[in-house]
Amino acid sequence: MTPENSEESHPLLRPPGGGSPCGRRVFLAAFAAALGPLSFGFALGYSSPAIPSLRRSVPPAPHLDDSTASWFGAIVTLGAAAGGVLGGWLVDRAGRKLSLLFCTVPFVAGFAVITAAQDVWMLLGGRLLTGLACGVASLVAPIYISEISYPAVRGLLGSCVQLMVVIGILLAYLAGRVLEWRWLAVLGCVPPSFMLLLMCCMPETPRFLLTQHKRQEAMAALQFLWGSEQGWEEPSVESEHQYQNLFVTPPTIQEELWEVFQLALLRHPGIYKPFLIGISLMAFQQLSGINAVMFFAETIFEEAKFKDSSLASVIMGTIQVLFTAVAALIMDRAGRRLLLALSGMVMVFSTSAFGTYFKLTQDGSNNSSHMDLLVPMSAEPVDTNVGLAWLAVGSMCLFIAGFAIGWGPIPWLLMSEIFPLHVKGVATGVCVLTNWLMAFLVTKEFNNLMEVLRPYGAFWLASAFCIFSVLFTLFWVPETKGKTLEQITAHFEGR
Repeated sequence: MTPENSEESHPLLRPPGGGSPCGRRVFLAAFAAALGPLSFGFALGYSSPAIPSLRRSVPPAPHLDDSTASWFGAIVTLGAAAGGVLGGWLVDRAGRKLSLLFCTVPFVAGFAVITAAQDVWMLLGGRLLTGLACGVASLVAPIYISEISYPAVRGLLGSCVQLMVVIGILLAYLAGRVLEWRWLAVLGCVPPSFMLLLMCCMPETPRFLLTQHKRQEAMAALQFLWGSEQGWEEPSVESEHQYQNLFVTPPTIQEELWEVFQLALLRHPGIYKPFLIGISLMAFQQLSGINAVMFFAETIFEEAKFKDSSLASVIMGTIQVLFTAVAALIMDRAGRRLLLALSGMVMVFSTSAFGTYFKLTQDGSNNSSHMDLLVPMSAEPVDTNVGLAWLAVGSMCLFIAGFAIGWGPIPWLLMSEIFPLHVKGVATGVCVLTNWLMAFLVTKEFNNLMEVLRPYGAFWLASAFCIFSVLFTLFWVPETKGKTLEQITAHFEGR
């Protein structure tokens, strides 16, 4: 155990006798913060209905061709990668609340620029701004929610981050069915504006306030969030003294970390273990095949005779919302490790089936007898490719459900739980940067991978990564269910 973080074995915030809080305003504060992920999801989903609309536009309105449409979708991930770094810097300096308030500015500004766009460059600039806001929100919102939540509901509230993301994506899909791209951008300004109003009324997290030596404000925030009638105990004098030792030594650890990440810190198990776990979780999330599945979604639905591809997007979004909600409801009962392992196994099966689908369709002319086994029995002739497409539709829906119940929400939740306070900003910043860079690389290089390995090979490779993710979960990922953040830190220190 290192001297500078010895205090983190002591619960900083606890009710008398170890009872559970009964305050309900913590749910309101979590909802206010989760409007950031809702805006984040809307920005991600915006491109799906907006690109077809922009392809149909005629001068003087901006028009997208194949190349610019690709960048219109992908540039958000570059902005989000930069936003992850910026968010990690802000969260330790400005605080969790102010960082969330800050991210509303590029959200509104980005959608406003898109609304007023007269050329492609304005469209890309607006998307870059919304991407920057996505990066900040994806980092700060989980941290804020984890630090205001008590252990009994931290899994539920933390999972609501991903739930709000997929709700935002679904909202964009649904609104895109009736709104053109300009009015859809106007709608995108609403969630961050509402978030700005609500967050102004919410407190800073008590843990961050304690790091700033603001004990009275921290206790007031705690009473607001968890219930003023409980008479919460303050940390003992010894615990407080140990806690403050971290933050009175100049220069502060946070400043040193952002000047240069001290490699010496990685020798301590309380740092390098969660650091490796956080980065690996983000990498495995993107390597699972989620982008590949979404890439082929419209084609697969069309081959299954779904003529309305936008309806296919709505179906996928609905599945994501339903199963992410299920994950949120059972997170604090089933635990993180069980859901991650179950999710990984479902994705192994579904990506393998996807690969089989592409293999059979590619070799269809030479292996018709194999495909006949997959065609429904009917007195009428049935197109073989249609029958196989339904295999792909089933595999896709199963994959999305499996991803939503585990590998969708849990990496973000664990990222907000496993890092000690004194490195949380830089560590979560690196994790978010890893996630968004991996998303960009996978999205941009997926076509090349398909050419080299063929479609079935690409999906079988994703299945292999899913197998590795299951093994990683079983052997490396700790269970954080029902533990305080300080107890999680103590686990990594071996105490």
